[in-house]
Formats: sequence, structure tokens, C-alpha cells
Amino acid sequence: MVKKEIVSAANLKKEIEEAKAELTSQNKKLKLSVKTEAKKKVNKKKVVTKKKVDKKKAVTKKKVDKKKVDKKKALAKKKADKKKAVAKKKAEAKKKVDKKKAAAKEKVDKKKAEAKKKAEAKKKEEEAKKKEEEAKKKEEEAKITQEEIWEEQLTEEEIIGFQIDKTDMDKLVNRVTEMIAGYETKGILQNILWRKLKLSSRDGSRLALKLERLGNITREKILENGRWTYLLLIKKIPISTKSIENAPCLVCPVEGKCATDGEISPKTCVYIEDWVLTELKTKKRHETD
Repeated sequence: MVKKEIVSAANLKKEIEEAKAELTSQNKKLKLSVKTEAKKKVNKKKVVTKKKVDKKKAVTKKKVDKKKVDKKKALAKKKADKKKAVAKKKAEAKKKVDKKKAAAKEKVDKKKAEAKKKAEAKKKEEEAKKKEEEAKKKEEEAKITQEEIWEEQLTEEEIIGFQIDKTDMDKLVNRVTEMIAGYETKGILQNILWRKLKLSSRDGSRLALKLERLGNITREKILENGRWTYLLLIKKIPISTKSIENAPCLVCPVEGKCATDGEISPKTCVYIEDWVLTELKTKKRHETD
């Protein structure tokens, strides 16, 4: 009995110890489980918090990125609007310039059209006038001049041998030839020359025919103020000794002593001086006449 009790006590003690050990183990497990659970909770909380933070960061980043994008878009839009405004301004300025150019061109075209119209009208008028003049010229050309009648009626001997009463014909021929030569290539109308020489139309015309036959002049038939006349042009100037006829040297009493470097010299000769002055006065008088 006592033995059984001892065994029972030992078993009990053992069971108690086992129970304690089990309890300790359970406590350990429980503590571990609690710690694990707590750790899990902490980790979960951290994860949740991290997620929230990441989400918040993502939202913030998204907002920031959106702001940046919006800012870039705004700047780009501003630039585009500015560019459009400049382009619009340029287009308006170009439009104004084009409008001015068009207006100026229209004016120029209008002026050109008017000028063209005037030119055409003037051309038509000139053509009509030219036709009228040509018709008149043809009509006049059909007319025979008095000079042509005389030329047909006179023989060559009569033309070349033409004389005017009480007139030195050689001097007259030389004088008239010199006068015509003075007009060089322009020539002079015969009616003007006859008035200067105070000759009649008949004598003047016959003298012109004589000069032409002598080869001194040429006659060119022209229409002047609606009437036919002749333009007299120099052809050949005859040799004349008139310019030295009265030269004192020809009859000088001291001609033998005259020398350029002598006591008697042409440089200091009073005879030559008087002769030159007289010739100049005579020439001026003829020119005035």
C-alpha cells in the first residue's frame, strides 16, 4: 500500500513535471505564437503603412508629374499662341502690303491703259495726219515748179551763160557760193538767199541753175510750208584771189628790205595793219547786208 502510494507520488510528480514541461512548452509556443502574431501584425502594419506611403508618394508624384506636364503644355501652348499671334500679325501686315500693292498696281495699270489709249489715239491721229500729208505731198509732187519749167525751156548754154544786167557775174557767183558754203551741210532755202541778195525769184532760180551746172552747189527739192522750193547745198567753193587783191605786199615799195627779223617786218608793218582792218570792216559790212 505504502509502495503503491510512493509509486503514485512519483508518477504524480512525474506527471506534474511533464505537465509543467508541457505547460512551459505551451507557454513558449504561446509566447512565440504571440510574438509571431505581433510580428506579423507589425509587419502587416508596416506593409500597410508602406503601401499607404507608396500610394501617397505615387499620388504626389502623379500630381507633380501632371503639374510638370501641364506646365510644359501651358508653355508650349503659350509659345504656339505667340507664334500664331506673330504669324497673324505678319499675315495682316502682308495683307495690307498686298492691298497697297494691288491698289498701286491698279493705279499703274489704269495709267498705262489711259496712256495706251492716248498713244493709240495719238498714233491714229498721226497716221491720219501722215496719210493726209502724203496725199498732199503726192498732189504737190504732181505739180511742176517754175524752176522745172525754166529748166526745160532753157538750153545748157543759156543756163551756164546766164547774165544779170550791170552785174559782175564772176563776183556774184563767188559771193553766192561763199554764202551757201557758210551754211555748211545744213544748206539754205533759195527764197531766203534771194531775199538776202535782193534778187527776183526768176533771176535767183536761174542763178541757182547756173551754180548747179558749174558744179558749185546741189539743189534739193523740198516741201516747205505747203510749197515746193529748193534747198541749196555747197558742193565746191571756187578758187578766189579776192582775199589778197588789195594786199599791200604786192605793190610794196620796200618789199626787198622786208624780213621777219629785219627792221622792216610784216610783224610791225603799218600797211598790213591798215589792210587787215579795212578787210575786216568790209567783211562785217557784207555780212550785215
